[in-house]
Amino acid sequence: MKLRYLPLLALALPACTSNSTNTTAGPATTTLADARFDRFKNQFILDLWKQNPDYASSQGFHKYDSLLVIPDAAQRQREAAFVAQNLGVLGRFSLDSLSANNQIDYHLLTNELRSQRWYADTLKSWQWNPASYNLGASVGDLLNGRHYPLGRRLRNISDKIAGAQAFYQAAQATISQPTREHLALAVQQNQGGLAVFGPALADSVRKSTLSATEKQLLTQRIAGAQAAVQGYIGFLNQQLASAKAFRSFRIGKALFDRKFALDIQSRYSADEVLALAQKHKADLLHDMGKRAARLFPKYCAGRPMPKDTLALIRQVIDQLALKHAPRDGFVDAVKRQIPTLTKFVNDHDLLAQDPSKPLVVRETPGYMRGSGAGASVSAPGPYDTKANTYYNVEPLPATWTAAQAESYLREYNDYTLQILNIHEAIPGHYTQLVYANRSPSLVKSIFGNGAMIEGWAVYSERLMLEAGYGNNSDEIWLLWDKWNMRSTLNAVVDNLIQTQNATEASVVALLTGVGFQEEAEARNKWHRATLSQVQLSSYFTGYTEIVALRDEIKQREGSKFNLKKFNEQFLSYGSAPVRYIRELMLRR
Repeated sequence: MKLRYLPLLALALPACTSNSTNTTAGPATTTLADARFDRFKNQFILDLWKQNPDYASSQGFHKYDSLLVIPDAAQRQREAAFVAQNLGVLGRFSLDSLSANNQIDYHLLTNELRSQRWYADTLKSWQWNPASYNLGASVGDLLNGRHYPLGRRLRNISDKIAGAQAFYQAAQATISQPTREHLALAVQQNQGGLAVFGPALADSVRKSTLSATEKQLLTQRIAGAQAAVQGYIGFLNQQLASAKAFRSFRIGKALFDRKFALDIQSRYSADEVLALAQKHKADLLHDMGKRAARLFPKYCAGRPMPKDTLALIRQVIDQLALKHAPRDGFVDAVKRQIPTLTKFVNDHDLLAQDPSKPLVVRETPGYMRGSGAGASVSAPGPYDTKANTYYNVEPLPATWTAAQAESYLREYNDYTLQILNIHEAIPGHYTQLVYANRSPSLVKSIFGNGAMIEGWAVYSERLMLEAGYGNNSDEIWLLWDKWNMRSTLNAVVDNLIQTQNATEASVVALLTGVGFQEEAEARNKWHRATLSQVQLSSYFTGYTEIVALRDEIKQREGSKFNLKKFNEQFLSYGSAPVRYIRELMLRR
C-alpha cells in the first residue's frame, strides 16, 4: 500500500480513544451511532498500522518498526481485502446519524479507501515507479529518531533489514515498463539511501549497548542490505540502458481528472481550477505591471522605461534578484530568518503560537533529494508530538556550474527567500502542522489533505504581507506576486503537461515568460512535473478555496469579523479538505 501523505503533527496518544464530541463545532452529544463510529475509527487506524508499518512510524506509532512489508502480489491481495472489508463496514453507517465532525471523517475514510483501490487497480504506479522502493528512507528515519533508546532502535533496524534481499527482489519482479524519469529518480534516491547503511550506522552500532553477538549479526545484515540496494541500483541502471520502450510519464486527462478528485477533494474540478488559474494569472500581471512602473525609476535610473509590460517587469525583477545569499550560505540564510518571522506573527497577533514545539532547519537528507522540491517539512506524527519538526533545505549541488548556482540564487533572492520561509515554516506549514496537533479527530490528521496544507502555506504568505511584513513595500509585493504566479502556473503546467502533452520547451517558455522565473527554476519545475501528477495543482486550489472562505465569512460577519479568530478556527479542524472545513465553519 503506497501512502501519499506528508507526515503531520497531530494528536497526542490519548486522542486515539477520543469520541466525536469536540469544541470546534459547538455543543454536541455523543449518540450511539457516533460511539459505534468512533470505535470503528480507532480499530481501523490500529489495523492500518499493521498493514503499513513505515507509515505508522512516520506518524509516531512505533510498535511495528521492526516489520518489513514485502511488496509482492500476496501483499497487494491483503491490501485489497483490507480495503474491501472496511468499505463494507463504512457502508453500514447512516451518514445522517453522525455528528458533523464524524460525517467529515466518514467522507475522508471513504475517499482514502477508494483512493487506495484506484491507485492499486487503475493507476498502478507500483508497476512503473521504481522510486517507490527505497529501504534506506525508512531505516534512516528510525536511526535518526528519538522515540526509543538507541539499542532498541538498532534491534528494530536489524529485524527490518533482515528481509532486504526479499524486499528488493520483489520490487524488481514488480516493476514493469517504468518511466525513464522515475527510473532515474529511483537510482538517485537509492544511492542516497545506500548512504544510510554507511559510517553513521556503523558508528551507532559500535557505541550502542547491544551485545557482541547482536552487533555481529546487525553488521552482517547491514552488509546484506548494502548488497541488496546495490543490486537494485544495478538493476535500475540496466533498465535505463536497455532498448526497451519506456512508459510515458503523462497519465492523460481521464486519469488526471480522477486523481485530482481523489487527492484534492475540492469543490472545484480540475478543469475549473485550470480556468481559475488562467484568470488569476492575468490579475497578477496587472498588479505586477503597476508596481514595476513605480519601482523602475529607483532601480533602473537612466534607462528608458520599456513600453512592453513584460519587459518592464522583468527588468525590475532582475535588479531586485541581485540581492541573494552566497552559494555556500543558503541553508544558514534560512536559519537566520526563523526568529524574525516568529516575532512578527506575535507582534501582529495573527494567531497564537506554541513555542514548545521544536523546529530544526537541516540540509535535506540524501534519500529525499532529487524530486525537485528544494524545501520541505518533515513533522512527527500523532504519537510522537515532542519530536523535532524538520525544515529540510536542499543545498546547492556541488556539480552545478557557477552560472547554474547564480540562476538558482537569483530565483531565491533575499525577498523570495523570506516568502519561502513564511510558506514552509512560520506561519506556513510548520505552524499549521502544530495546530493539527490539537484537532480532536485523528482521522483528519492522519489523512491530511494536501490542498489544505499547501493552500494554507500560500495563504499565510499573503496573510503576512497584508499585515505589513516587508513594510508594505512595492519590492516585497512585486516579488510575492511573482512567487504567487509560480503557485498559479504550477496548476496550469500540471494540467497542460499531463492532459495536453505540453512540451518542455513550451513549459519553460511559459515559466520564464509570464512567470519571470530563472531558467534553472523553470527546468526544475518541468523535472518535478514529470515525476508527479496533481500535487502541483494543490497550492493554487487550496489557496483559492481558503481566500474565498475568508471573504465569505468576512462578508457574513461584517464589522464583527476577527482575522485571528478566523485563522485559529480554520486551523482547529486539523488538515481536512477546505470544502469540509467550510461546511463546519459556516454551520457555526
